[in-house]
Amino acid sequence: MPLEKIKADLLRSYEQDGGINHLDGSNLPSEAAVDALARGFMHLLFPGFFESQVPSRNEVADVVGALLAKLERSLRTEIAKSLAFAGHADPKGAAKEEAINLLREIPALRKLIQTDVEAAYNGDPAARSHDEIILAYPCVLVISLQRIAHILYQRKVPLLPRMLTEYAHERTGADIHPGAQIGAHFFIDHCTGVVIGETARIGEHVKLYQSVTLGAKSFALDPQGNPVKGVKRHPDVEDHVTIYAGATILGGDTCIGAHSIIGSNVWLMNSVPPHSLVTYEGANLSARHRRKHEALEVEIAFTSGDNYEI
Repeated sequence: MPLEKIKADLLRSYEQDGGINHLDGSNLPSEAAVDALARGFMHLLFPGFFESQVPSRNEVADVVGALLAKLERSLRTEIAKSLAFAGHADPKGAAKEEAINLLREIPALRKLIQTDVEAAYNGDPAARSHDEIILAYPCVLVISLQRIAHILYQRKVPLLPRMLTEYAHERTGADIHPGAQIGAHFFIDHCTGVVIGETARIGEHVKLYQSVTLGAKSFALDPQGNPVKGVKRHPDVEDHVTIYAGATILGGDTCIGAHSIIGSNVWLMNSVPPHSLVTYEGANLSARHRRKHEALEVEIAFTSGDNYEI
């Protein structure tokens, strides 16, 4: 039968070309389970916003208790799989500790994420209420899950942090690595197409528009020709910076000074001092002081042939 032949060809392909590396081996985290965790975290962060039937005040304690217990069980399971994949000596024991550690951080995370909601409300004249932002603005989902994933990343839990942020990426079109460090009052207007790399550092009261990239230049290679891991590759963005749509900022030694504005479609691979206004004037990149309107003595390198990675 044709299907038997196809099955035999597939099995041979798995053996010869890879793709069954984890059969009879470590059990990887479940995509469905991690997606359910992501949804559960949003319910825990914003009770009453995403339920089909909103609990009464008298029911909240029971509802939250049941959700915490469910999340803790699932976290233990998926973290244990992730740690086992990395060869941890006691994945189940460590997973229990890591699950409780993460859930313990949720109250503090709620306060931090509320600043992001406030930033969206203050940063978008179209916003009519904080409730509208929580329910309908994609930045709330992607930033909230990145902040949760960042805790797991800092604790060196493999796989799971990236899977959580990928859930948000699929839902919103914004790809923020769990390693990125992000300050309070962060807002991504429209959200779609934003990419923020692993070693980016973002200060407080920063606003990005759609299709902004905080990426890496061409990266160093080891003697075997493989990318060198664990080095600073992505830019720093200081407090009170606005970066408009389509801007691309590259390099681990690039820093955008506080209170600067980066215009739309700017391609930038050099640092600029605080209070800069960086825009294109015709085909040339211009950096000026926002307040005095005087040209800054900043060398702007624009080499379209340079490779970069995110």
